[in-house]
Amino acid sequence: MRTEYHRWYSGRVGREMGLVVYGHWGPPMLVFPTSGGDEWEMERQGMVAALADFIDPGRVKVFTIDANSRDSFYNRGAHPFHRSYMQAQYDAYVREEVVPFIRRSCQSDDIAITTAGASLGAYHAANTLFKHPDAVRRCYALSGVYDLKRFMDGMYDDNFYFNNPVDYMSNLDDPRLREWLGGCDIHLATGHGPWEDKGPTYRMAEVLRTKGIPHSLDDWGGMGGHDWPFWKHQMRTYLSAW
Repeated sequence: MRTEYHRWYSGRVGREMGLVVYGHWGPPMLVFPTSGGDEWEMERQGMVAALADFIDPGRVKVFTIDANSRDSFYNRGAHPFHRSYMQAQYDAYVREEVVPFIRRSCQSDDIAITTAGASLGAYHAANTLFKHPDAVRRCYALSGVYDLKRFMDGMYDDNFYFNNPVDYMSNLDDPRLREWLGGCDIHLATGHGPWEDKGPTYRMAEVLRTKGIPHSLDDWGGMGGHDWPFWKHQMRTYLSAW
């Protein structure tokens, strides 16, 4: 499998960020790590190997990136408003640095991007599509959480609001955004398997339903557990339908 590693300093997040590209061709899929992961997590956990028969023939080109959880919501030593600011900066890093990189790599200025992620990575995958449906047209959000108030110690500001999907999507009234979102393929996956809490996914799906945003609430039942074997099975099934 063709693998490329890239790393550059991002002034937006204030440190170097890594990115790994798997595959030589195909529709791009941007994958976010879980809360404790980095750009290599998908490979370490066997997700890249599980998807190899999609990557090698060019059915998908996978881009894995680092997260900034330790700088944002998981940075308990920082003021809550610094945490939300760093999440806003991470969102800007993805849109203004990672998206252009993917488009250059795919030799297309307007190619549609798919996002994917599990656990906190599902939050990033969904948040990126909800905020940037001009660039991201599909997402697979597995075992996600979409209301992060518990990380803010009771505080709230605009940076948090615009990166807390259950809030800003509940108030969505921009006609252009609604039009873009109406053409997206949104998958929110959960189940009642081991360690899984389906409540956050059902709540996010209800927000989308009330706003008339098409989406798929994929309840995998016993195969919807909060662990890598379940997520690998789900992603293989999703990519098989491409």
